[in-house]
Amino acid sequence: MRITDLLRPEGIALNAGAKDQNAALDQLVQLQNNSGNLTDPKAYKTALLAREDQGSTAIGGGVAVPHAKSSAVSRPGLAALTLREGADWGSPDGQKAQLLFAIAAPQEGGDDHLEILSRLMVLLMDEQFREKLLQARDKKTFLAVIDRAEREKYPKNASPDPAKPAQNGPKQPSVPPKNGEKTEVGTPKSGEMAPKSEGKAGENAPETGSNYHVVAVTACPTGIAHTYMAAEALEKAGRRLGISVKVETQGSGGAKNKLSSEEIASAHGVIIAADKKVELGRFAGKPLLSVPVSDGINKPESLLRQAAAGEGPICKAGGGRSAEGIAGEGTGRQVYKHLMNGVSHMLPFVIGGGILIALAFLADAGAVGEDNFADFGLITPLAAFLKNVGGLAFNFMLPILSGYIAQSIADRPGLAPGFVGGALAVSGATFASPAGTAVSAGFLGALLAGFLAGYVMLALEKLCEGLPRAVEGIKPVLIYPLAGIAAMGAVMCALNPLVGMLNTMVTGALESLSGTSAILLGAVVGGMMAIDMGGPFNKAAYLFGTASLVGAAGEAVASPIMAAVMVGGMVPPLAVALACTFFPGRFSQEEQKNGLVNYIMGLCFITEGAIPFAAADPVRVIPACMAGSAVAGGLSMAFGCTLPAPHGGIFVFPVMGNMAMYILALVVGSVIGMALLGLLKSRESR
Repeated sequence: MRITDLLRPEGIALNAGAKDQNAALDQLVQLQNNSGNLTDPKAYKTALLAREDQGSTAIGGGVAVPHAKSSAVSRPGLAALTLREGADWGSPDGQKAQLLFAIAAPQEGGDDHLEILSRLMVLLMDEQFREKLLQARDKKTFLAVIDRAEREKYPKNASPDPAKPAQNGPKQPSVPPKNGEKTEVGTPKSGEMAPKSEGKAGENAPETGSNYHVVAVTACPTGIAHTYMAAEALEKAGRRLGISVKVETQGSGGAKNKLSSEEIASAHGVIIAADKKVELGRFAGKPLLSVPVSDGINKPESLLRQAAAGEGPICKAGGGRSAEGIAGEGTGRQVYKHLMNGVSHMLPFVIGGGILIALAFLADAGAVGEDNFADFGLITPLAAFLKNVGGLAFNFMLPILSGYIAQSIADRPGLAPGFVGGALAVSGATFASPAGTAVSAGFLGALLAGFLAGYVMLALEKLCEGLPRAVEGIKPVLIYPLAGIAAMGAVMCALNPLVGMLNTMVTGALESLSGTSAILLGAVVGGMMAIDMGGPFNKAAYLFGTASLVGAAGEAVASPIMAAVMVGGMVPPLAVALACTFFPGRFSQEEQKNGLVNYIMGLCFITEGAIPFAAADPVRVIPACMAGSAVAGGLSMAFGCTLPAPHGGIFVFPVMGNMAMYILALVVGSVIGMALLGLLKSRESR
């Protein structure tokens, strides 16, 4: 397979008149569709926009390579567009993009096409090649320029095996400099010549035992384009400067040209040019420069000189902080990345545990009666098994959230303090009651614990920098976990009483409403279920509802308050699921997939299914869900609906009072939440 197998004549448009990015993307999507590469052009464009949100795909020199890996792509393909006047693409050199290549990669299937696409990325680093493409007068000439360049750089007799292409740079022993010592670089030794590279960028594997001045890792969010461009730019700069360099590419098809421990140990310095997480544990003790992948493309010579001279902070034992290409990012973007690291790890526990709990209620649906409502979900052996296993998984949710937020901030040293901080938030532990209390800090407490643990560990690492080198090895295994966990214990025990005071205030306010206005009470408890979705407000409303299931004489009663509480808790995940279905452009592809699970979560009264969406965009998602939940709770109370069980979702509908109107309240509230999500969220808020 060659590049021209992926780029068809119907996928090319020359000298087009698009003057802005959006118009150019529309034309590229149409070209991909004309080539038969797409099943859903709208979804493909959404994926392209999502990639642009992560950072401009312009690479300088008037070139941009918008790309996406999407389920809307039926087969891998390319589209090419040249613009008469160019379009602003946020290029690092300020130039407008005139030469555009759009890459469409399937979500599933083999990755053989990725090697072909990476070849194009390497060719685009050649200024003469780009100029010839811009001067092409017709599609046939355009394709001929590409085919000729590819055959020259990648002849048919060149081995496709990444272990066989010729090595890059001079093969000369390299000895790491002593502390403070600079290494002279820039010119090969007399008689040495840097051989030309015949292989793919990032795949110029050396013979076993070869040493390098610099080792590098390149990676971008999708691993299709910029990963290989940065690798090629570094390798070319290395040949010009006489600096031997080996680049590991962490692309969509996996890591290629992997760095060995011997190569890392002998290198003077390390370059991480990445816009996604790269684990740094193997580089401990080496000078390391962490930059965005765009710097690898646009500033390769400067980076190589610094790395070869041993410049850059020393990567700490235990991995230090992971490189995420955060240079130049705003605080908000960094906080968002940390948050999403926690949310992505939390999701399997929410979904797996929540659905098992729902199945437990389903298993008990035929056995529940007026005398055993309190044990609903635990009556039959199968239900008890499902409820216990699901509950155990579900209870890991918040410690997982806080643990991986902390890990994103402080790398591995932050993981244990983050887990413990989240668990302490859930338990409600205080200095007066270290074993825990009935008051839980819930979702908001765990969220706060994750960020606190991460930054506490960064401060602790800073404090430990002055310790003797003899204790360097015990920092990650003894000092960091011991001091970090103890510090988070103190922080959370001090924080949890404040949440307890908040819960007491909320509960008191609810009790004062119960005799004033039933409809207002229903709206308040319904809305509270959506404020923090498992946190203090949610739990206060739920406890208030369950308390209403006991009559004045201690007997079990069907409660209108409990009905309002449950419908308020069912609305957020249903509103999210409906919004993902009817307003897919407002959500990323990953959110769209996870959103479908919320149909099940919502119908089963598992409010926490909406947490990942609320965490990612609280300013828009929480108010929309609160409005829908408040309306549903108020309608439930107005219709006189009653519920005799504390949980169960649709599985307890048959034993409800006024079930038909209860379903109406649920539908109205969910639709209102969905409509507000569609209104408040925009493509820019993804």
